[in-house]
Amino acid sequence: MSVNPNRIGAGVGVGIVGGGFMATVHARAARTAGATLVGVVASTPARSAQVAEELGALQAFDSLEALLADERITVVHVCTPNALHAEQAAAVIAAGKHVVCEKPLATTPAEARSITEAAEAAGVIATVPFVYRFHPMAREARAQIAAGGRVLTIGGEYLQDWLAAADSDNWRVDSAQGGKSRAFADIGSHLVDLIEFIGGDRIHSLFARTRTFLAERSGTGTVTTEDAVSVSFETVGGAIGTLLVSQVAPGFKNGLVLKISATDSSIVFEQEQPDSLWLGKIAENRVLPREAERLDADAARLCVVPSGHAQGYQDAFNGFVADTYAAIAGETPVGLPTFADGLRAGIITQAVLDSAASGQTVVLD
Repeated sequence: MSVNPNRIGAGVGVGIVGGGFMATVHARAARTAGATLVGVVASTPARSAQVAEELGALQAFDSLEALLADERITVVHVCTPNALHAEQAAAVIAAGKHVVCEKPLATTPAEARSITEAAEAAGVIATVPFVYRFHPMAREARAQIAAGGRVLTIGGEYLQDWLAAADSDNWRVDSAQGGKSRAFADIGSHLVDLIEFIGGDRIHSLFARTRTFLAERSGTGTVTTEDAVSVSFETVGGAIGTLLVSQVAPGFKNGLVLKISATDSSIVFEQEQPDSLWLGKIAENRVLPREAERLDADAARLCVVPSGHAQGYQDAFNGFVADTYAAIAGETPVGLPTFADGLRAGIITQAVLDSAASGQTVVLD
């Protein structure tokens, strides 16, 4: 299936809940897809008016209920703090509208399961922006691994430094707003989603350690959420792997790296260098550039600019939103992350917390 991201959203009316950075990213992607940004609702009526002006929305709403009552709105993007996701997504589903909900889908697996089942019962399209799937070279990595034999080992890391300073703080640090897990739920979820998506296999069991290195932060006070996580795991197919996730790694801005070795070949995908893919074989190694005519069809369809012209995060997000709107239109895009994938990430996150608390291996499947 080929999606033209500049046309697929024609006729789609978009509502956005939230007014922060992610609301801006979602709004850009909606417009790129050709949708109409009907309205936004933020934390207060005054903030809603400010965000509507900033994003160029047709209307500011004073409440989520008012936004959901507007018949012009086809799909609602939930871009609020984590603790609000489940309740707000449930309200969207109950209103019969399609929903895009930021991850984590909920702060507990039970809540994630409840809204996943509600979306399935309502027959609405419900997606979660695991957008790194939408880098063309991530899709190419998936195709290469599928053709490369049995997966043997997996190594992944996701390192950031935006919470590394002693005086850095954010609402995500507060468990009341962000949930019991921070580093893993926020960025580790992206990593395990890519591992299962690219590797074509599910994590079967894991052993985890978590650490909170900065026990006090200026706004939060005493910190109960983790700064870093290490995980060793085994997949259903028998591959073994390790993960390292940190939000306190100085110098690393968005260092997501995935290395997978199969019997016949290996791949390395780096999110900060998303326009190329390292391919390894016993007799040769090479770097494959993003060049549509040389890629798997599913990777090629996501190439929106010519080779040599940088394509990055917003482009990946645009691809995710375009595929969501294609699904709303009745198409079946390959690899679209749904609420079921959000639930899966929540289950793995809880397993990480349980393993770290108990000092025992946790079996998932």
